Amino acid sequence: MDHLRYSGLAFEAQRAAFLDIVAADPLLAKTLARVRALALPDWLVVSGALYNSVWNHLTGKPPGYGIKDVDLFYFDDADLSYEAEDAVIRRAARQFEGLPLPVEVRNQARVHLWYEARFGSAYPRLSSSAEALSWFASKNAVGVCFNADGELDLVAPFGLDDIFSFRITPNRVMDNQWTHEAKGRRAKENWPEISVVPW
Repeated sequence: MDHLRYSGLAFEAQRAAFLDIVAADPLLAKTLARVRALALPDWLVVSGALYNSVWNHLTGKPPGYGIKDVDLFYFDDADLSYEAEDAVIRRAARQFEGLPLPVEVRNQARVHLWYEARFGSAYPRLSSSAEALSWFASKNAVGVCFNADGELDLVAPFGLDDIFSFRITPNRVMDNQWTHEAKGRRAKENWPEISVVPW
């Protein structure tokens, strides 16, 4: 199986292939339908569950292989309290009951309030869910949502060639070396085809 068949192609060709693979994945399709029904403001399903599903497809592995959870971002700066986010997390938990993969929900408008205490460095105040992808430790940062026409849409600030080239490249915008290396180690255990670019 030629797992690198989309590597090096033009972005539009990679985008079409990526969205086709995501839409055809039964676990992601079911999850995305439930996320859509939740109707959160400025939501994106992001990263691992998406590109891991692409790697599974391209290496002939079953849907869900190697995926820990689904990350769901939303952006709501109307109420930055923990309680408001917790209410959304509880509502989402009911919505996602019975799905094979757990869904982690986080309001990206609040991340700057708790990030430094948890990870030791400051984090910028964001203006959208999509902006959060630019601050990820590695450039495999992608998100999908449904657009106004009900079609799957893609946010990929670093493009898709790293994903289709089975490569994890550091994003040095923050001091995230540990996260990048941990992500690389875990990916190589599940997909030995992966190469990890050193920090």
